[in-house]
Formats: sequence, structure tokens, C-alpha cells
Amino acid sequence: MIRIALALFTFAVPPGLSGAAETKLGDLTIHYTAMGAGPAIIFVHGWTCDESSWDYQVRAFSKAHRVVTLDLPGHGKSSSPAEKDFSMDLFAEAIEAVRQAIRADRVVLVGHSMGVMVIRQYALEHPEHVAGLVAADGPLDIRAFDPGVQPPITMEQREKVIEGMFVPQTPAPLRARIKAMMLATPATTANGAVAAMLDPRIQSTHIIIAPALTIYAGPALFAQDQSTKEVVPKWESTQIAGTGHFLMMEKPEEFNRLLAGFLRQRAQYSTQ
Repeated sequence: MIRIALALFTFAVPPGLSGAAETKLGDLTIHYTAMGAGPAIIFVHGWTCDESSWDYQVRAFSKAHRVVTLDLPGHGKSSSPAEKDFSMDLFAEAIEAVRQAIRADRVVLVGHSMGVMVIRQYALEHPEHVAGLVAADGPLDIRAFDPGVQPPITMEQREKVIEGMFVPQTPAPLRARIKAMMLATPATTANGAVAAMLDPRIQSTHIIIAPALTIYAGPALFAQDQSTKEVVPKWESTQIAGTGHFLMMEKPEEFNRLLAGFLRQRAQYSTQ
């Protein structure tokens, strides 16, 4: 795929320091936040979300890790391309821009929903920098996806999609928080990101060699298919019962326990 040219300058937080920062991806500004010191974990949010999706994970893992959250292009505080220019390649290169900015060699990538497709794309394009992948209720294998053209999604349709992500156990304040975050994202981003997910060019049978874990919601929004091991041989999966799609926010302690176990047992990596 066409590589997005990285700018030669960055407004970054040096390793060991913490705070919000920006880096450049071509003409785009990518916002990210780095906390803590140690092996690097980059958290990638889902469709029409932002870095605040990972608040509960930042608090837990920044004690012993370099924890990085970012806003993908068109989301949160990052600048936006034209609707036609959204792509998985663009999203993956946003991660690469941030990885370079924090000066990390190998990282564990944690993605949620669409963010899983993003970290999958990154692993295919930059395998040498990936120590492990963790998917939060999203697909690491998209061979079964039926790509096609999605008509523009209306605000009413977006609301219905969001409501479908919750379960009866999802607390009302959390529902309101998630809904406000997702509906605040511009329509250009909502439609451009959908088109990126449905782009047939991202379907691939190439093998991802990094160890990987999928943590499904209960019930899962995406199908649980053991054939994922055909393209991600070191893949395992588990599930957190009684959660909606935002499982890392609904049951953060359980999600964090599973992520910590993966980091401890499977992902041996370092930073520079």
C-alpha cells in the first residue's frame, strides 16, 4: 500500500516524561498522550471514539509501562483528512508516526472495535515493531467481511448503532458518556471511517506472526471464529460475560487483569 509520508518534525514528549503531545503525519496533526515509563503499549480507539476510551487502562498500566493513547485522524483532537482520504493505511501510519515520536522500538498494540482492524493493518505493514496484539471485541481476521459501498450514515442511524453496542448491564452514566463521545465526531469521519473498514484492499491472507489475544464482550459484537488462527497462528481468545461492546470501560478490572496476563506471559518486548 502507499505509505503516507511522515513529516520530519514532531512536538513530542521525550521518553520518561508524561503529557499530551502532537506529531505530524503529512499535513495532518496527530494528537496523543504518553504516561509512565517502561515497555510501550499503544491503545487505539474505535469508530467515532477518541483516546478517552482507555482512561481506565491508562491509570492501571502507566505504573509500570509507557502507556500511549492517540486520536486517529478525524477523531478527537487530531486533524482530519478529506472524507475520500480515510483509509486503514492512513490510520496505521498514524500509529507509526506516534511510535516514532515516542522513540519506541517494539510495542504492544491494544485496539477496540475498528481499532482492532487498525492494529491488524499496522502489524501487516510494520511487523518488526509489533511485540503483541490485543483485540477488544474486534476482528483480527477480516477475510469473511463482505466489502461493499455503504451509503452515507445519518445521525439517526448512528444513534441506533451506538444503542446496539450496549447490554442491559451497561450503566446509564457510561451509556451517556459513550454516546456523547461518538455523536460528537463529525459526519465526515463517521462515513470516511466506515468506507475504510469496507475497503476490499485491506483483506489479506498474510500471516501475522506476533502473539495475539482477543477479549470478546459478552455477548460479542463480532463473531468468534477459531479460523483466525489460520492468519494469526499465535492467537488466543477469551470473553468477559455480561458486558457490552465497550467491555474495557464496563468491567475495567477484569479487562485489565486479562491484558496484564497477556503482557506477562506472551509479549516479551523492549523500548528504546
